[in-house]
Order: sequence, then structure tokens, then C-alpha cells
Amino acid sequence: EYDHGGWWGAGRPAEWGDAVEAVRTIAAETGVEVTVTADEHAPWHPGRCARVTADGELVGHAGELHPRVVEAFGLPARTCAAEVELSVLYRLAEGRSVTAPSISAYPPALVDVALTVDQATPVVDVEAALRAGAGELLESVRLFDVYTGEQVGAGRRSLAYKLRFRAPDRTLTADEVHAVTDAAVAEAARRVGAVLRGA
Repeated sequence: EYDHGGWWGAGRPAEWGDAVEAVRTIAAETGVEVTVTADEHAPWHPGRCARVTADGELVGHAGELHPRVVEAFGLPARTCAAEVELSVLYRLAEGRSVTAPSISAYPPALVDVALTVDQATPVVDVEAALRAGAGELLESVRLFDVYTGEQVGAGRRSLAYKLRFRAPDRTLTADEVHAVTDAAVAEAARRVGAVLRGA
């Protein structure tokens, strides 16, 4: 279980996007900005594997392990893992200063969006578009559901994301949240042809 249940809601199993986010978090602690792209690399599952680079150098891979690997090692179904070359991060971080993140006392706004895209569209490209469109108010983005079926059409799939917005100096208004959500969806439409499900 990735998120333990409590007063804030039910827990949920870890997903491959959580492994990718763990690598992002490690890199951020060193002050190194990483780029995430789709990849096929053993022992990860094709289509659920991300290649992580920084300044053109390979930092590692993250995602869901291949079912045959999971079975061979007796691991729980859909086990996720990440491999990070810390020596690369340390070298790239040398001489860089790390600024501690500011902590906002204002509440976050949580928005779920479901986008339909072509089956071959990498989820990392959809996430990158959402991040770019949402701008600085976006605190995090997490893929929590992937659906294929008659409702989304042949050759397409639905990707559901949880967007978390927060301002450092105020509580966001409903209009502000709608505006940044619309901007995120518009950028996903522009970059990868995403369509807001139900629109």
C-alpha cells in the first residue's frame, strides 16, 4: 500500500507512476532537474517503464516490473521499482545550490481529470503536457487509473489524473482552479491530441 488510509481517505496500492515520482523526488533533493520519457527496458513492463535522464545522461529507470520477473521472484502482482545511478546525480549536482521548498499554509485544491488519447501515446508525454499547461500553481500530478474499452473507442485509452493545486499566499478560488485545469487540459490537447472524457 502506497498511501496508508486514515482520516484523509482510503489507502491505495503503489502504481508505476509512484516509482517514477520517487526518482523525481530523489533528483529534486540534489537540485538536478530530470526528464522522463517512455522506454522499454528489462526487467520493466513494456508500456509502464520510464527512462530518466538529466543533462543528456542516463540517471535510471522506473516503473512496473514485467509479470514474468514478478513471478520468477515471487513478488506481489504489479510490483513497482526504480533504479537510480546516484553517482550521476551527485556529479551533476556538484556546485549547485539546493533551495528548500516553501511550505504553504493554505489548503490544496484537488481536481480529477480523465483524458482520452491514442493507445500509443506515452503517459509521460501526457503528464508533461499537463505540467506545462498548469503552470506554477500545480503542486503535483498523479496518474491513478487507465481504462480501455468500448466507451473510449478502439485504439484509444482513458488516463485519469489527480491534479493538486496550491498557492503559497492565498486560498485558490474556484475560478482560479477551473482556469489552471482548463489550461492544463488545453496543453494536453495541443501536444498529444488528448480529449477531456465526457466533454
